[in-house]
Formats: sequence, C-alpha cells, structure tokens
Amino acid sequence: MNLRSDARALQDDLVAFRRDLHREPEVGLHLPRTQERVLGAVGGLPLEIGVGETVSSVTGVLRGGRRDANRPKTVLLRADMDALPIGEQTDEDFASRNGAMHACGHDLHTAALVGAAHLLAAHRDGIAGDVVFMFQPGEEGWDGAQAMIAEGVLDAAGRRVDFAYGMHVLSNTMPAGVFCSKPGPMLSASHTLSVTVRGAGGHGSAPHSAKDPVVAAAEMITSLQTMVTRGFDAFDPVVVTVGVVQAGARANIIPDIATFEATVRRYSAENAERLATLIPRVLQGVAAAHGVEVDVDFHVEYPLTVNNAGEVAFAQRVVQEMIDEDRYAPMDRPLSGSEDFSRVLDIVPGAFVGLGACMPDLDPVSAPMNHSPRARFSDDVLADAAAVYAALAVERLDVEASS
Repeated sequence: MNLRSDARALQDDLVAFRRDLHREPEVGLHLPRTQERVLGAVGGLPLEIGVGETVSSVTGVLRGGRRDANRPKTVLLRADMDALPIGEQTDEDFASRNGAMHACGHDLHTAALVGAAHLLAAHRDGIAGDVVFMFQPGEEGWDGAQAMIAEGVLDAAGRRVDFAYGMHVLSNTMPAGVFCSKPGPMLSASHTLSVTVRGAGGHGSAPHSAKDPVVAAAEMITSLQTMVTRGFDAFDPVVVTVGVVQAGARANIIPDIATFEATVRRYSAENAERLATLIPRVLQGVAAAHGVEVDVDFHVEYPLTVNNAGEVAFAQRVVQEMIDEDRYAPMDRPLSGSEDFSRVLDIVPGAFVGLGACMPDLDPVSAPMNHSPRARFSDDVLADAAAVYAALAVERLDVEASS
C-alpha cells in the first residue's frame, strides 16, 4: 500500500476540486452547494453516507476488509468546510467574488479529506477497521462540531470511534509541506464577550446634560487591556481583542446606547473562572463611575484543543516515515487560535495537526495570515495532506489489530 504515490496521482483532481470550492464559498452551518460538491466527489465510493438533519454535514463510513467483527476499531478523520464573511482581495484566477472567502483554508481540508476517502476506498481490503469521514460545516464560530456530535457522528459506525484526527493548513508561519503539532494544549479556548452600555443621549455640544455611553465604552475597552496585564500571569496568557464597536449615527448626537464585542482566549481552566469574575467586575465598575448601565454577556465559544500525547507521537511517526524526517516540526508552544475539533478531542483521544501551506513566492514570516482577505494557500500540499490523513487511519487501525 503506497498511499503517498497514489495520492500524487490524485493531485490534479484535488487541486481542481479545491479551486471549485474556493470560487463559491459558503458561510455558517448551511452549505448546500458545498455539501452537494462533497457528495458528488465521494459518490461511487463504497461508503455509507449520511447527511445532517439540522446542518449541511456529510458523514461517510468505510468498512475495512480486515476489520475484526468481534472487536471492531474505528478512526475518525475530520475536515471543516465553511468559509468566512470576508471579501477576497487576492489576484487568484479562482478567487471568490460572492463576498465570502475561504480565508482559513477549509477548502484545502475538504479536498484533502476527499482525497483520503478515495485512497482508503482503493485499499479497503487492507484496512483493519472502520473509518468515519467527518465533513463539518460551521467551524468559524458556529460550533458545527457540536452539532454533528449531537447528531451522532462519533457513533456513525455503530459504536463510539476510538481515535480522531484533524488537520489545519497555515498560510504563514510554517514552510509549505511541513507538518506540526504538540502534546497537550495546542490551541486556546475561546470566549465571546458582548457588552451593551446604556446611557442617556443628548446634544454633542452639551455632554454634561447627557450620560455618554461612548466614552464609557471606550474606557471599558482600555480597562479590559489593563485587566489582562495586571490580573493574569504572563506565563498563563489571556488575550482580549475587541473586534466590533458600534454607537451613534451623527457626530453631534450623543446616543443612548453603545455596544462592543470581543473575543477572549485563554489556556487554563483557572483563567476561565477568573475571567468570568473579573470581566463583569471591571465593566460594572467603569459603568458606575460614568453613571451608565452595562449588560455583559460572557460565554465559552470553544474549549481548549488538547492533544493526546501518544497520538501526537504517532502522527509524528506517520509523517516522518511516509513523507520525510524533516517534514515534521514539533511546536514549542500553543497557537492562539481556537477550534471546535476540541469538542471531539474532549471525548475521543486523538491529535490535531498543522500543515504549512505558504505560497512558494512568499516568506512564511511575512505572508498574510489565515483570516486575512489576502491569505493564499499552496495547492502543492494537497496530495501529502490526503496521504497523511489516510495513513493515520490505516496505521492506527493496524496497531490496534496487532495489539
């Protein structure tokens, strides 16, 4: 079974499929065209196919020819499919023009997992267990993984999956074709903070006669940054980034209401509790000083993405033995992004693996990062990504069969 050689033979088809997805991205939990394309791409393969009832997911189950019916083992492979509400600003000839963009590389993930499905189907007779393919919508803040778990993706093969692996491309940071991961926390937990400041509007020339929610909101935003530097250990980091601020309609009108929204990232359970206490305290204190009211909604979006140490070591071995010794780079610290694949890894041992996909004409240090409207990803990594997906399933099931 030469998965890498077979994957190279699929490269042109995977590139065409990825670019087709890129031209017409879809956002959120409902991706009808993307779902249709995935179903078409795996149609004809010996998979048991299911689609989501509440979301546009696709689940496939491949029964290996060497599975032990008395103690079957199952590996799950996951790819997310959704895009971001970003207007693309690249000069690619397959660039999106519909106001959304695959700025996080999910089109590559989907294409690579389609490739893995073809590889594993072609070698079905030699697979010592079952493989579940999880094509997931709504990773970008919609918690699509939780929706698929609720609909039974982890039990799609008839029993709980034993191991799970996911992959994510990076448009910068890592050279193209280099895989990376780390045991333990790999990605931060994320929280969403939504704040409404309620004052009393008035004329912009007489702020003393009003209760200005804009000034109070501005002080709240800066106070949150001070809270981070003075309230948390620098070696157990917290990040607070305000991405949305809204207030008013005219320069000379003090509005009644100002709102802002922030993303909050952390790496420990202790800081989750501390944030839930400190954030309302800081915001309510500033509100009291300005004589305004404040409503605070602070909740978990995604938990920490925590890799099983044994599965990370296993993934490293797979990459180095099949691809090259130098094509795996251990990470020395977690990344500050967050992932709903964390939902799967909270239940099933497994690993999340990064893959450099920086364009060959760019420097990984300065290339636009994931989520940038100028982010570009190299198609050249698709065959190896598909081969690694497939090898993780084949080799983990081989290990289980011989144990």
